[in-house]
Amino acid sequence: MTEDALTADPNGGDQTAESAINAAATGGITADLVKLALRRVKDPEVNLNIVDMGLIYDVRIQGNDVVVDMSLTTPACPSGPEIMKDAEDQLKTLDGVGKVELNLVWSPPWGPQRIEPRVRAYLGF
Repeated sequence: MTEDALTADPNGGDQTAESAINAAATGGITADLVKLALRRVKDPEVNLNIVDMGLIYDVRIQGNDVVVDMSLTTPACPSGPEIMKDAEDQLKTLDGVGKVELNLVWSPPWGPQRIEPRVRAYLGF
């Protein structure tokens, strides 16, 4: 997926990568900017980014600190440590980010229904 890919807006709209970056330049870290950075992290087993996979459950911005609740496809995911490290590394590249906290959550459990609808359609689900 390219950086020009659309990012999901929690209000139902779409935001381009450029507008997310511009928002960050004027207002600091945003949830959209965090999700854009996390789109660069792929699950190596399926070669899809963790945002489209539905592994990101919640993003909270607390001042300059970022807190992300995320899951993995299974508790026994062999790529789990790699995915978590890549996510942390990508978030730390954002200008102005302070502390990064990744919380691994298992409730609700991940399932294919969490994959972005356009990606599900592409995959034939």
